[in-house]
Amino acid sequence: MSRHADFTQVVDRGAVAIIRAQSGELLVDVSKAIYAGGLDVIEVTFTVPGVLDILAQVKRELGDKILLGAGTVLDTETARAAILAGAEFIVTPTVNTDVIELCNRYDKLIMTGAFTPTEVLTAWEAGADIIKVFPAFVGGPAYLKALHGPLPQIPLMPTGGVDLETLPAYLKAGACAVGLGSSLVTKQMVDSGDLDGIQKLTTEYMNQIAELRKG
Repeated sequence: MSRHADFTQVVDRGAVAIIRAQSGELLVDVSKAIYAGGLDVIEVTFTVPGVLDILAQVKRELGDKILLGAGTVLDTETARAAILAGAEFIVTPTVNTDVIELCNRYDKLIMTGAFTPTEVLTAWEAGADIIKVFPAFVGGPAYLKALHGPLPQIPLMPTGGVDLETLPAYLKAGACAVGLGSSLVTKQMVDSGDLDGIQKLTTEYMNQIAELRKG
């Protein structure tokens, strides 16, 4: 799909599942559980050992059923390697205009991590598609609302500290989507191989997003 279509998919779903783990084992199955739970936008971070192999395997097994991304990307070399492994979108923790430029060149969706108003606007003007407000828990929904006020044209995705309890406030504050990391793919569930639990929790998040948007 095109970058524009991928952007639309992220906003329509309202969430990105972020997979982090100390080991790459089971992460393909975790991705399948998230998809079965109703979320088809999945990010695997570069903090996971063997992440390029995992990206390639997830791409082979789920194909176009999901929108697959790579996170914790710090430089252009990593971004290009991720794209070659099958990533359709790139997520960074910080503002890196070289990575933004590379993703624009290859027509790949880029979600750039930023926190201050200056960083948010800098990333947006450089060509980022979505600004990942990170770490969101530092300022909470009130801070996101404060950012959204003077910058309503910029899609903001709070990440870090978003859970079932805080999700409604973030959406009300103007989030175009939310990043769901350890609150969705919990360490306990991954370590124990609780794929049913991950699937059920994913469904709970997606149902809540749908209800909140309907209301």
